[in-house]
Amino acid sequence: MFRDMVKANRSYRRFFEEEEITRESLLTLIDYARLTPSGANKQALHYYLSADKTLNGQVFETLGWAGYLRDWDGPVAGERPAAYIIVVQDKAYKMATAFDAGIAAQTILLGATEMGLGGCILANIKHAQLQAVLNMPENLEILLVIALGKPKETVVIEEIEADGDIKYWRDEQQVHHVPKRQLKDIVRN
Repeated sequence: MFRDMVKANRSYRRFFEEEEITRESLLTLIDYARLTPSGANKQALHYYLSADKTLNGQVFETLGWAGYLRDWDGPVAGERPAAYIIVVQDKAYKMATAFDAGIAAQTILLGATEMGLGGCILANIKHAQLQAVLNMPENLEILLVIALGKPKETVVIEEIEADGDIKYWRDEQQVHHVPKRQLKDIVRN
């Protein structure tokens, strides 16, 4: 069951935008993240939530969507995320909380998968613009944005040879293909 959930937890970039995500669902996902391990138990992460269409539109404008899909500017209206979770930390924390952010983000996405949702972790962010949109105090730093919604696309995993290309791509039917190295090619002993 866990393997199936991990395989279903892909980076989805197109959604049924009209399928709303409630604040209660977002708070459930944050609660899962709250329970994860944290370096020195600092618990330095905080979260901004957006499920409002106007705010979602402003958040969307601050994000870059798919580095390997050069001719694609991101999802079109009607296929954009229904919600976002913005992961931030206080700049005063000197711990390497990038690990904490990754653990929290993956936990959020696994929880979203369990809810029948999908998402994408985005780090290509216009930080100053998003900070202004969220009216964030100067002491907070944006680490990641997690886009969430009911997936509108099919994402498939393909095994590649050790020397194969890792770039994801879309076929004529807009199926998103994600090459993954084989287990035998990543274990070193």
